[in-house]
Amino acid sequence: MLKTALHDFHRGAGAKLVDFAGWEMPVVYSGIIEEHHYTREHCSIFDVSHMGRLEFRGGSAEAFLEKLCTRRIGDMKLGQSRYSHVCREDGGILDDVIVSKHDGYFGMVVNASNREKLLGWFGKRRPADLEIRDLTLETVMVAVQGPEAIDTMQRLLPLPVNDLKRYHFKTGEVMGAVYTIFRSGYTGEDGLEIVIPARLAPAAMQLLIANAEEIGRPIKPAGLGARDTLRMEAAMPLYGHELTEDWDSITAGQTWCVDLTKEFIGQPVLAKVKQSPRRQVAGFSLEGKRIARQGAKILSSGREVGVVTSGTQSPTLNKVIAMGLLDAPLCTPGTRVEFDLRGTAASGVVTPLPFYKRAKAS
Repeated sequence: MLKTALHDFHRGAGAKLVDFAGWEMPVVYSGIIEEHHYTREHCSIFDVSHMGRLEFRGGSAEAFLEKLCTRRIGDMKLGQSRYSHVCREDGGILDDVIVSKHDGYFGMVVNASNREKLLGWFGKRRPADLEIRDLTLETVMVAVQGPEAIDTMQRLLPLPVNDLKRYHFKTGEVMGAVYTIFRSGYTGEDGLEIVIPARLAPAAMQLLIANAEEIGRPIKPAGLGARDTLRMEAAMPLYGHELTEDWDSITAGQTWCVDLTKEFIGQPVLAKVKQSPRRQVAGFSLEGKRIARQGAKILSSGREVGVVTSGTQSPTLNKVIAMGLLDAPLCTPGTRVEFDLRGTAASGVVTPLPFYKRAKAS
């Protein structure tokens, strides 16, 4: 099993470690609900080093990524990142990725469970002059998330970050090593994702947390458990749940990240689906306390009309929420449905997404 360079830190902080996509990762430290609330109210740090970090170098890199990605790549500016999907010819989603334009090359962050699959997919289609580097094991990536994240990190980092726009990044150098700071995240809060060389990560983590404590703005570690409840409230899709090779980006409710005016692998299929989608990902609020887990059937008048992709008890909203594939005619907010929870029926209603929106900075 793979371990990140912060593995000893997690053990020292009392984390419960679990196998996640072949990595031993922290799922919880003090408690999922406590970590969830601290992120919503203050600032937490997540080790997300299990996610793949790739580089594309060579004159054909831009054209290659343009062909693979559902978003337009050619008009990206230096220092900009874009969320995109990579699809099969039949429209099935191979992964959701973030592409970044650096000086002389492109970077890509991919899901841990899909890294090797994508490397194989890219390798079969790679032009001769394109070099693809996998830097996942050489680097560490942490996410600092919460309403206090930007102000706190502005006071702690050597580079200013309060002028950094969403989905943009900066690079700096320390001890002869390059690091990158992205303004992005997966919690519904503002924040940063930082990539640094693995050899520097343990000392940098200890220093960051100690310095944050010293200025009276404690940064607490949070695990994958809180990351999941946070992303659910923000209606951010998770690969293997809302995103899968079994359906396409339009069905997954991610039309915004599909540019049908350009050519890419899967584009003809997605164009047809957009004209008449059969099912779409929708949000639900459930009555009662039982959680609708992935795979639970969604019913209307006794007829199966969908399936749950994710469900949880929302710590912020104090109610049960879910996302799932639903027959398109029923996706109007306010539509009532039922959920088959292992033979027991639970009532719910289609709810606009996201469930939670962060307060705008004043």
